[in-house]
Parts: sequence; C-alpha cells; structure tokens
Amino acid sequence: MKIFLSILTITFSLISKGQLLPSYGGERAGQSAFTFLKNDLNVRSAGMGGASAALPGDAYSALQNPAGLSSLNSSSFTLSHLQLAGGLKQIGFVATLPDQKSSSSWGIVLNRIQSPSYSERTEFRPEGTGYNLYSSQSSIGMTYSKQLTEQFQLGLTLKSISESYTTGSQSGTYSSLSAAADVGFLYTTDLNDLCFAVLLRNFGASSSLNGAYQAVLFNRSEIQGLESNTLPTEFAMGLSFIPWQRGDNSIRIAAQLVHPNDNAENYRIGSEFLASKNFAIRMGFRINEMGQTWPVGGLGWKMQLGNYKMHFDFAVQKTDFMGWRNTVGLVFTQKKN
Repeated sequence: MKIFLSILTITFSLISKGQLLPSYGGERAGQSAFTFLKNDLNVRSAGMGGASAALPGDAYSALQNPAGLSSLNSSSFTLSHLQLAGGLKQIGFVATLPDQKSSSSWGIVLNRIQSPSYSERTEFRPEGTGYNLYSSQSSIGMTYSKQLTEQFQLGLTLKSISESYTTGSQSGTYSSLSAAADVGFLYTTDLNDLCFAVLLRNFGASSSLNGAYQAVLFNRSEIQGLESNTLPTEFAMGLSFIPWQRGDNSIRIAAQLVHPNDNAENYRIGSEFLASKNFAIRMGFRINEMGQTWPVGGLGWKMQLGNYKMHFDFAVQKTDFMGWRNTVGLVFTQKKN
C-alpha cells in the first residue's frame, strides 16, 4: 500500500508541475492519417489511463499488445464501443481461438469509426446542396500470439486499413487503403507478478486519398494529387506489478511511456483494485498529453451466462476540449469443458 500511495503522490506532483516534463515533438501533432487507430477500445486499458502494454493477457489484448493473447485458454468474443464528441462512434470486435497444444492463439480484430451524416455545403449553396456526406474509417486484422517460454510471449497483428468519404449522390468518393502491423512482447516474472512489455503499433507505409470529385468547379482546376500522410505509429514501453494482495483482493499498478510519431511523448500510469474475484475498480492518468489533464476511471465485473463467462467493463474520461469519452465493453469467454 505504501508503494501505491507513493506512486499516486508522484503522479499528482507531475500533473501540478507540467513544466517539469518536456514537450518536444508537439509540433508534429496532426501530421498522420488514420488517427482513429490511437483511440483505446480496450476498456480495461481505458479505465487505467491507457497504461496497458504490460498488463497480463486477456481477451482485450489484441486491441493493444497482441503478445498477451497467448495467455488465453478458452475462445472468446469481445465487443467494445467508444462514444466520441460530435456524434462519432467507434466499435471494436475481437474473436480469439487459442491452441493450448502449441501454447499459441489466433485472433480476428475489427476496428471501425463512423461519422453521422452531415449536409454538403458550398459557397454558392451555404444552406446545403440537398446531398449528405458520410465518412468512415476501418481496420481489419489477423493476430497471432505465441508463448515462447514460460515467461516470454510474442505477438503480431497484420491489418488492412481503409477510409472513405462519400456524398449522398454517390457521384463523388474519396478513399484510401493501407496496411500496418502491431508487434509486441510481454515478459512475466515471479516477483509480484512483475511484467515488462515493448510494443510497436501501426507500423506501415504512408497513405493518401484517391479521388477528384469537387462539388463546385467554378474557378477551380482539376485535382492532380493529394498529400501523402504517415500512419500514427507508436512505440511504447511499460511495466505492471502487484504491490499488495490479500486473498481475492489485490492492487495492480501499471506504467507506460509512449513515443508517437505525430506528437510529443506522453506517460501513463494506472491502477486496478480487485475488490473481489468478480469486481474491479480502475483509475489512471495521462501525463504530458494535451487535452487529457483529468484522471480517468472505470469498473469491471464478471458473471456467469449459460456456457459463457461474461465480463462487463466501463470507462469514463473527461477531456479538456471534446467533452466526455465513454467506453463500454462486453467479453464472452467459453467455459472449459
């Protein structure tokens, strides 16, 4: 408990004295495409401030560190939903199939964000052209995780990423297609369940939109080509451990450093208190990340549902500029025969 209080004290000190942390890299903000890939659909992680790279593997692992997926011993289905400002909604889906004989696991991961329709407007028709605009971005991938030794796990996710911007008339469409990979490892020790992790997410080639539609042609030349943008690649290192445990009650502390290619480095710290086998309380902080000065929190509990164990998780975060971000998740894990 002393360790837990010490870490929280340090965290509050850092938040109150932001000038102690460097802001190098902030000038790169907004230079990458497909930034929806940075949103946290791992609800357990979201409740801990995103400090999830070194958490022990669970059904959410494919959404953050694919190495943890090999910890599963039963197939599972995971659904998560993130409500963003402006009516944006993002969903995630993970289906896993472990192979205990080879100490490995396969998974399918889907990530999609969809905007509500909005009116197409031009300088000549500011009230609207009568058509609506739609936009969506999606990622679908395949995950493979392998337990190489008793302590060491390695995981890889290969994914295809696409986006589309379409008018209601269907006469003008902008779209792009790219590919990326997530690579991570997880190392677990016997000392207070201490775990270390290194993670590279969204590593891939740059992408650019294809299309030439213009709602107004007056005084405009044809579009020759659109700018190419990098993917939102992130390199992360993290650790987690259990400083206190009494029976079914325990506290897990997690910390993580994230180096994105399109912004400044940020730091994350989170805690998870298991009040019982089936109920968890979570709290976390994001440090040196613009717009994320408020702490985050979350809850999780488990219950039996026929032949499945159901996990329900909820996370809530107040942002400085974009209101509240609420994330909910359901995990269905098949009972072992």
